[in-house]
Amino acid sequence: MSMILKISVLISIFFLNTNCAQKTTKVVVFSKTEGWRHKSIETGIKSIKKLGKDNNFSVQATEDTDELITALDSCKVVIFLSTTGDILNDAQQEKFKVFINNGGGFVGIHAATDTEYEWPWYVKLIGANFESHPKQQDALIEVVNKKHPSTTFLDATWTTFDEWYNFKNINPKINVLLNLDENSYEGGKNGENHPIAWFHEYDGGRIFYTGLGHTKESYADPVFLKHVLGGIQYTMGAK
Repeated sequence: MSMILKISVLISIFFLNTNCAQKTTKVVVFSKTEGWRHKSIETGIKSIKKLGKDNNFSVQATEDTDELITALDSCKVVIFLSTTGDILNDAQQEKFKVFINNGGGFVGIHAATDTEYEWPWYVKLIGANFESHPKQQDALIEVVNKKHPSTTFLDATWTTFDEWYNFKNINPKINVLLNLDENSYEGGKNGENHPIAWFHEYDGGRIFYTGLGHTKESYADPVFLKHVLGGIQYTMGAK
């Protein structure tokens, strides 16, 4: 093999590997809302893009459903960032389901549980439905599992300010990471077992959800951002 041919082959391999790497590390942030729209969404997008820049994954943000569906062919993880309401039609739902079936990762943040109530598959995927919330306030969180990338750095408890969701239709197969201490704030309705962050494997994919992230200030909090980053890394396949 001539030197020129060898160089040509090496260049081809380099670009092939680069393209493959980009494909496996692309994250899509989807923030379409058909119900309540959180003012923190734009701030959240900026912060997640910075997480990507600092941790070697690319971030594409969109509220266009067709753009999301097209991006499923080239991304590893989809993040529903405080989406609300019915955001996917039947055909789009099926394509999203295939993405998960093929090993795609999914991260839900805050109002992702206030989304697609009438789609039973999604309800099991996300792990619960939003039921209600009291006023925003400080609450104490019990760290149930410290072995997950989203929690390894936390102490046994974490006190922070947010809008604390009460849930219904909780999937009993979720693995709880964080549990709310309802004695530490007003308005909890789930009792002693009040998960606020969890993960599980579902129908071929890896799923992570955190109920935190209502406020703009959340996305400037390094602890919360590290929590989200760990969830993203888990759904990418990190152990």
